Amino acid sequence: MTVPASLCLLRTSAIGDVTHVVPLVRTLQRAWPDTALTWIVGKLERKLVGDLPGVDFVTFDKGKGWAGMREVHAALRDRRFDALLQMQVAMRSNLLSLGIQAGRRIGYDRARSRDLHGLVVNERIPARTGEHVLDALGSFCEPLGLKQTEVRWDIPVPDEARAWAAEQLPGEAPTLLVSPASSHALRNWLPERYAAVMDHAATRGWRVALVGGPSPGERRMADAVLAACKRAPLDLTGKDTLKRLLAMLGRAQLLLTPDSGPMHMANAVGTKVLGLHAASNPDRSGPYSDRRWCVNKYDEAARRYLGKPASEIAWGRKIERPGVMELIGVDDVVERFEAAARHLDLP
Repeated sequence: MTVPASLCLLRTSAIGDVTHVVPLVRTLQRAWPDTALTWIVGKLERKLVGDLPGVDFVTFDKGKGWAGMREVHAALRDRRFDALLQMQVAMRSNLLSLGIQAGRRIGYDRARSRDLHGLVVNERIPARTGEHVLDALGSFCEPLGLKQTEVRWDIPVPDEARAWAAEQLPGEAPTLLVSPASSHALRNWLPERYAAVMDHAATRGWRVALVGGPSPGERRMADAVLAACKRAPLDLTGKDTLKRLLAMLGRAQLLLTPDSGPMHMANAVGTKVLGLHAASNPDRSGPYSDRRWCVNKYDEAARRYLGKPASEIAWGRKIERPGVMELIGVDDVVERFEAAARHLDLP
């Protein structure tokens, strides 16, 4: 097996998927510590992973459109890589990859390709179905002669972020963080149902904190949840950064969230996740390490909206239909909360 001198990784977004790439970086670094790694990543996503040691990051600002692509191409104009790992199939990413010089261009198998992906790659990862997204991304090292056998994150958390999180969540009280909003609105649960579960946790003696980004949509969701709560939680919506959220997750025992970036950030720091799944399949995109605490209504959603069981639809198909998340009841979530609390030996 020839050790490559340089590799370029292209996965710009989203937060969850970028989190899934980190174990691949660790696999490559462990096997080939002298191989130069360059990662083309999104502007927001770089704030989460951009301080990984031993990686040269090139930022793609998709908000700039064609100008953002030209900036990436200019930054890499004089560089040629032994291989490009083209880990994103969207048209924008396929176009972005055209300005990257590499002898080997490794992409997805045909079944998972779209948007002319096959025209920008000359090798493909093994064709498999039934894989978690993290395992699919991990398989990009296989055409190079490696196998991802260990999953490790160790995303750096700055001291400032840890100190800030300790100020918000002091002491050792069992803590439930609630991140109620996904970037896909049809994956979101109902505000009053979040509030009911949060009130239940508070009556059991848990500290409850509401978290989320600064976008108007996340603020509206947070306000709707707060309005329905009988016991006011801490409201940290819009006050953290990605690194501060990592630090807070590290101090919490459980995160309640739909399929979202924070779900995978929590998993990366070892925090249990009570994931809410009806629109998406948790076996494909749920918390990688431990899905025991998730509520899984994906099969029920498939039967109701598609007329067939989940086993008979395409792997990973989204069922993002109005009302789909209403299949998840408050009692379903409270039951998983209680199961997780017992497992953690908490009140």
